[in-house]
Amino acid sequence: MTRGADGQAIIRAIKLTTPLHMDGVLDEEVYAREKSFGGFLQVVPKYGAEQSERTEVWVMYDDHNMYVACRCWDSAPPDRWVANELRRDTNQLRQNDQIGVMFDTFHDKRSGFLFYTNPLGARADYSVVDEGGSNTDWNPVWASKTGRFEGGWTVEMAIPFKSLRYKSGPDQTWGIQLRRAVRRKNEWAYLTPVPQILAGPQAFNRISAGGTLIGLDLPPAGKNIELKPYATSRLTTDKIRNPPLINDLTGDIGGDAKYGVTANLTADATFNTDFAQVEIDEQQVNLTRFSLFFPEKRDFFLEGRGIFDFARGGAGAQTQGGATTSDLPYLFYSRRIGLNRGREIPIDVGGRLTGKAGTYAIGAMNIQTGDESVSRTEPTNFTVLRLKRDVLRRSAIGAMYTNRSRVSLGSGSNQGYGVDGAFSFFQNVSTGVYWAQTKTEGRSGDDQSYQGRLDYSADRYGARAEYLNVGKNFFPDVGYTRRIDINRSFGQLRFSPRPAKVKSVRKFTWDGSLEYVENATSGSLESRVLNAHHATELESSDMVSFEVTNDYELLVAPFTVPGSSVTIPRGSYTFTDTLTSYTFGAQRRVSGTASVQLGQYYDGTIAAVTFGSGRVSVLKQFSVEPTVSVNHIDVTSGDFTSTLLRARADYGFSPLMFASALLQYSTADKTFSSNLRFRWEYRPGSELFVVYTDERDTTDPNGLPVPRATGLRNRAFVVKINRLFRF
Repeated sequence: MTRGADGQAIIRAIKLTTPLHMDGVLDEEVYAREKSFGGFLQVVPKYGAEQSERTEVWVMYDDHNMYVACRCWDSAPPDRWVANELRRDTNQLRQNDQIGVMFDTFHDKRSGFLFYTNPLGARADYSVVDEGGSNTDWNPVWASKTGRFEGGWTVEMAIPFKSLRYKSGPDQTWGIQLRRAVRRKNEWAYLTPVPQILAGPQAFNRISAGGTLIGLDLPPAGKNIELKPYATSRLTTDKIRNPPLINDLTGDIGGDAKYGVTANLTADATFNTDFAQVEIDEQQVNLTRFSLFFPEKRDFFLEGRGIFDFARGGAGAQTQGGATTSDLPYLFYSRRIGLNRGREIPIDVGGRLTGKAGTYAIGAMNIQTGDESVSRTEPTNFTVLRLKRDVLRRSAIGAMYTNRSRVSLGSGSNQGYGVDGAFSFFQNVSTGVYWAQTKTEGRSGDDQSYQGRLDYSADRYGARAEYLNVGKNFFPDVGYTRRIDINRSFGQLRFSPRPAKVKSVRKFTWDGSLEYVENATSGSLESRVLNAHHATELESSDMVSFEVTNDYELLVAPFTVPGSSVTIPRGSYTFTDTLTSYTFGAQRRVSGTASVQLGQYYDGTIAAVTFGSGRVSVLKQFSVEPTVSVNHIDVTSGDFTSTLLRARADYGFSPLMFASALLQYSTADKTFSSNLRFRWEYRPGSELFVVYTDERDTTDPNGLPVPRATGLRNRAFVVKINRLFRF
């Protein structure tokens, strides 16, 4: 390895003539023959300083795999290391001691593939497009083995070329970044310098900050054909259907196929798609007059999703300091496909093409769904087309088109289309714009939406400004809109110094924001939100924060608070509340955020106590994640208490096998649900799932408790097995 004057590293990869023996023990001849490299630089706590614990790295390859091997020295004994997660791709794994690598295989300084592991050998992987959000549900085949030595731990990673997209041929150049975290010190260090504002794990996504990997004589990419058939057996009870199903035993088969059209363009096909292994949605507390937004969890729609992001691409689209863009519509929201009115709609067949051709990113998807009687959903075809072009160094412009053959409500079809751009300048300045329009039978005129945003995000100072318009007939039926017929203005200022003389504090943050929402037709003020926020981040990674929010809301019609019989009358309301919270560092055995909210709520009061994002590491293999939220509302028309209880328990038998349980109870819909899952990756890329799910009413229509056995709404027991074939 050599470094330039700007600190950027250039690494020459080591070519192996025989495969590396993957056992986590660095005893092969190559480790004695070839010199390692290190010299990672801290982002926190001491920006620019060398890491406090030595790291030795080797980057190697043969005709089939890329290899990354590390000797991670640690001055603390193993019982002080933070290593308490075995499951794949979890947020907690990011809070463990870890070593990771990023490969920018096309060296475009925009997109990359990232892999990391902890001392237990647990694996995480994700992909990044245009330095935007992480696609953590990209699950390629790769291996990681760890070991220990007197003075630290070791790791060997093997990443098959078949799991990557790249240009084959001699003397290729990739981008590379390496990251190591020592969580007991809350220390994050990288091979090459990254902006200080990205302190912590998120700096891994700044692909353009990576170094250079040279000397790669890469094998031909090959056909890259993957077939993944599945078989399921399902025992179902569904009392909501008419007629109801009672212990209905069925079986099914289907599968997915993947073909590498070019080095960086992949075609996917799915037949009789099944998502039985996907965890159910987490229930949320909703005290607003707007619908909730739930994240996508189905892997077919998650892979390659960065290409389909519209008006959200690039690092500048990520909010800072509590700023919200929740009113920003989605021109494409994949949960509109295969889900409707709370029911799962069968997906008969579908295809997708994603990847890059030169400076162009291409995304095309066509899905055909079947019918479903309870939701009265008819067979529907969905089409999504996306094209983006790289411009300048870290910017892109693009266009999108969507089509739904039958609208979700009413008759006729629906189309949406638009253009967008995301532009990043220097390290801290970004801007974004979009314009979109929809066409729906019975909705004509005022069917457009557009936005402009400007963001300055330095470590010490920050500022953000946005303007958004959503027409009253803007209706992307393959997307999502929270509010229509609005003009929204938003501004925020931030000051976040790092006090050198206060040893226990890593960073102070003060920020203030103003959100101003007008009715686009009448020009009257609908909402105004003033927010002042202060947070203190401690060196331990604990955080204490306090914020005050002043709201103005104009209700042109009464609304009933979700999950209650309380109705807020029409009229204008001004109310203020405070929120105080303490977050325990996620590396602790007991972590989470405890908060108290007190103040006004429309014409009454609110008092809320919440413990969320909780985690108790009982054993290295076993953890419990509790959530408790109790909200008491007292207004002129009545009072009520909304309670949400949730607990997730996980047991990791090994990095390839785990069992989990998600239990939930909410007074909003008076239901109790459970989701029990077992997953075993019995060979690379091939899995066995055993899943049990049920949902039960806890009260009858008169509000009286019902016995657990008689409150059953639906129940399913599923066994699913798939097998990956690669050619």
